[in-house]
Amino acid sequence: MTYFVTRTLSSKLWKDWSIVRPMMHFPRHTLSTKAMPQETTTNVSGNIKEIDPLSHPDYFHVHDMFTVKDLFNARVHFGHKEGSLNDLMKPFIFGSRLGHLIIDLDKTAELLRDALNFTAHIAYRGGIILFIAKNPQISYIVEKTAKECNEYAHTRKWKLGTFTNSTAEFGTTTRLPDLCIFLTTMESVIQQHVAVAHAAKMAIPTVGIVDTNCNPNLITYPVPGNDDTPCTIEFYCKLFKEAIMRGKKRRNESLEINETET
Repeated sequence: MTYFVTRTLSSKLWKDWSIVRPMMHFPRHTLSTKAMPQETTTNVSGNIKEIDPLSHPDYFHVHDMFTVKDLFNARVHFGHKEGSLNDLMKPFIFGSRLGHLIIDLDKTAELLRDALNFTAHIAYRGGIILFIAKNPQISYIVEKTAKECNEYAHTRKWKLGTFTNSTAEFGTTTRLPDLCIFLTTMESVIQQHVAVAHAAKMAIPTVGIVDTNCNPNLITYPVPGNDDTPCTIEFYCKLFKEAIMRGKKRRNESLEINETET
């Protein structure tokens, strides 16, 4: 079964998203938990006041979610054969071994944390997140993950008007997702998933796992890594699920603080 919903991007959420991305690139020394400001403060009247998540260097603590060793153990570094390399992926290549490309996990870790941080912010703002993957081997994992974090998944054949002509496709005014997460951006070894281009046309932010044969240009937050092995996909799903749940947990805490203040 495929879980899916569409809706238009809210102007407030889009405004917040445009702010989130530039502030994600901060010096590594600022990631120390000792240097981080507290998530809440107390004002003069004694009431609890929450710090703005967009001004916090790592509000959802995504840097604690994994290490480079975890990426290695999950086989994220395994790429395709040398002959299938997309030139746009060259900056993310560490080298090759026995004819297979090896992805630089240091760069993967940095970009994956940016993607997880953005995903958590979308969940915090109440946005709808859509997981997309077409590989039959990972369909169950993706759909199970989306269901567990109360979001949506599309793992079947993509209809061309799903995003670009949604009103005619569904027979009513629809709301597009606020974020699309591509666990694989390819429909085959050489063909990119059509939803990548359609999401870009509709200005929907995207997170995408890009292997060595992929084109990362249309992905808002590309994450270089293996997109074929089921255990690797399960690792990605675990991380994105955790980021979404942290965002929703923070959202509920913020609502409780606001209710207390009023």
